[in-house]
Amino acid sequence: MPRRPRIVEKNAYYHIITRGNQKQPVFKEAGDLQKYLAILSKYKKEYKFRLYCFCLMPNHIHLVMGINKPPLLSKIMKCLNLSYTLYFNSKYDKVGHLWQDRFKSKIIDGDRYLLECISYIESNPVRASLTQTIEEYPWSSHNFRKTNSAILDNLFSLE
Repeated sequence: MPRRPRIVEKNAYYHIITRGNQKQPVFKEAGDLQKYLAILSKYKKEYKFRLYCFCLMPNHIHLVMGINKPPLLSKIMKCLNLSYTLYFNSKYDKVGHLWQDRFKSKIIDGDRYLLECISYIESNPVRASLTQTIEEYPWSSHNFRKTNSAILDNLFSLE
């Protein structure tokens, strides 16, 4: 049975989720998380997408992105997932798929839903009992936002 085509719109915001194959961890140590953020930063500059939120969980990733050109969404995610897979497989002497199926994307419709989505994503580590507070989790955009990190775009300048 063929997959449904992905819904993409010009100048849209997306909640992206990509999971480890068979729910396996995709990050084994802090260096892996730092590498993913470096790859994310590289492709953010190259493809000029906006990043409003992220949360790197042990076996999956959440991103909130703004994309101007619809065809770029799949290209960006292909580059992110492939680059990180090559790094991971080389480092841990693995072969094959790291990610489960294709990434999921949902169009974020409206500013209110955008803010709710960001809150949901940044609260993910607390719901998963990885930390007791959002502030304790170092791999989400919550703390990066406080430092005006270049990887994040300003929520108050949505285009």
